[in-house]
Amino acid sequence: MLQEFKDFIAKGNVMDMAVGIIIGAAFTAIVGSLVSDLINPIISLFLGGIDFSGLYVVLGSGEYASITAAEEAGAAVFAYGRFIMAVINFLIIAWVVFLLVKAVNRAKSAVSAPEKPAPAADPGPSELDILIEIRDALRK
Repeated sequence: MLQEFKDFIAKGNVMDMAVGIIIGAAFTAIVGSLVSDLINPIISLFLGGIDFSGLYVVLGSGEYASITAAEEAGAAVFAYGRFIMAVINFLIIAWVVFLLVKAVNRAKSAVSAPEKPAPAADPGPSELDILIEIRDALRK
């Protein structure tokens, strides 16, 4: 059983998956920064300075200057702006992963494309030519 486990771990698929998970975690941080530092300010500019991550509704009584102040006070907060940001992050990550998979599949198909066999210089007579010759030979 231990040998089977070693064989399983040594397979390329498991190692590829582990590397993919590690790279994916690092990639998530990059996309998070892309969204919060580059995309949100542009969206905010077009929407009149709205910051999605700061959008919230306090469930209960009380008014707070920011979502951070409400959370520090212990108020129940419905942070729908954070959800909007999570959706934007997901869409960007999904798009980039789609482009990466598309590029990898294109590269794989280019490498594994079978070469077309070169046509023979003299393919010889066709079946029809042979049958015509036999017919002519029988007529003589």
